[in-house]
Amino acid sequence: MKHRRAPVPLAGAVEAVSRRVAPATLLADVQRAWPQVAGQAIAGQAEPVAERDGMVTVACSSSVWAAELDLLAPGLVDGLNGALGAPRVRSLRCRAGAGGRRR
Repeated sequence: MKHRRAPVPLAGAVEAVSRRVAPATLLADVQRAWPQVAGQAIAGQAEPVAERDGMVTVACSSSVWAAELDLLAPGLVDGLNGALGAPRVRSLRCRAGAGGRRR
């Protein structure tokens, strides 16, 4: 009688596939690192939506969040560059209403 192997969680396989098919762009790298670097409170209210020449545009759910992230931007840039392993992000541009998440 053949023994069956125990079921393997699907999450590992999905993560591996998503890493292989994800675009190799700075924006994609920043979007992957954002929740860890920014933290859940900020990531729930703001998300990176565009990048040009190292300037990352972050869409915020309100002008209050945009103003707060402007103040936190130097630390977030340092954190993102640390997570990316190189100084690839020059600055953040925080804008209200351009697609930020609301939770």
